[in-house]
Amino acid sequence: MESSSLSSLLLFHVCFFLCLAPPLLATSSVVNANTSSNTNTTKHNHIWIGPIGHRLITVDIKGSGHFRSVQDAVDAVPENNRKNVLIQISPGNYVEKVVVPETKPYITFQGGGRESTFVEWHDRACDRGANGQQLRTYRTASVTVYANYFSARNISFKNTAPAPKPGMQGWQAVAFRISGDKAYFSGCGFYGAQDTLCDDAGRHYFKQCYIEGSIDFIFGNGRSMYKDCEVHSIATRFGSIGAHDRNRADEKTGFAFVNCTVTGTGPIYVGRAMGQYSRIVYAYTYFDDLVAHGGWDDWGHVNNNNKTVFFGVYKCWGPGAATVSRDRELDFETAHPFLAKSFVNGRHWIAPSDA
Repeated sequence: MESSSLSSLLLFHVCFFLCLAPPLLATSSVVNANTSSNTNTTKHNHIWIGPIGHRLITVDIKGSGHFRSVQDAVDAVPENNRKNVLIQISPGNYVEKVVVPETKPYITFQGGGRESTFVEWHDRACDRGANGQQLRTYRTASVTVYANYFSARNISFKNTAPAPKPGMQGWQAVAFRISGDKAYFSGCGFYGAQDTLCDDAGRHYFKQCYIEGSIDFIFGNGRSMYKDCEVHSIATRFGSIGAHDRNRADEKTGFAFVNCTVTGTGPIYVGRAMGQYSRIVYAYTYFDDLVAHGGWDDWGHVNNNNKTVFFGVYKCWGPGAATVSRDRELDFETAHPFLAKSFVNGRHWIAPSDA
């Protein structure tokens, strides 16, 4: 390639990445990726600690990029990374298990399209790891992210383990686990059956994503907003969408679904109280005719009777909305905190054009 052409290509990639990179708050606070960001202990003294510089890494399964493997590209990012790193992943099926450690923040996975770029693996909770012990749910993830300031665009993540039949144990199979803070997803797909998306800990924003599963297929103790997403059930006998694991009244965690569509097969619960203080809100969301009687499940917490969980609905519609809304309809004042990106403190780290 001639030098002038190479320079033009590099300039294009740098400009392209600048458009993708999320804005970062000028502050000295950093949240540990292995803990939830739900306390108020963060101190802000306005010292810039954000990334400096940019780096492009290309991945192509056919060999025309810097690497053939997504994990190899992640491994090429140095520990304690201080650059915005764009990992550009060409269309293809990348059959591998990927981990982004907490020492590698500011990484973006940019795929070639949700329907053409896939990272997939097949672990189940009952499978055994290298140490001979069962993996259990959280370690089954095809992709696990512990790092802060991770983002993904136009790419899909799968766990291809077969869907469990009713009553089968140990078949939880996570496609993606996000345990870092301030993570952003746009135009992504998440495919699995039981426990597809582990929304584990931290603040997260999902925009125009597709999430598919059967049982508790969005679960964890994240503080997350799902905006303009399609949530699709493949339940064959009985299923559930969200299982939130908030366990204290002072935690700021919860799942907020805004302007989403709920489709597929049922019957399904739209929310379950994985934790004693589970918090899930649906607003301006369409529900197909697949909602189970009662709509919600308190997970059998003794003496709970839904007194400590917070399940709410605001101006939802569709043939299944009446079942979801029964005794759960919120007024504007109560619903308002869950309707905007401020729910995840998004004005500090999500560009207005991305919200």
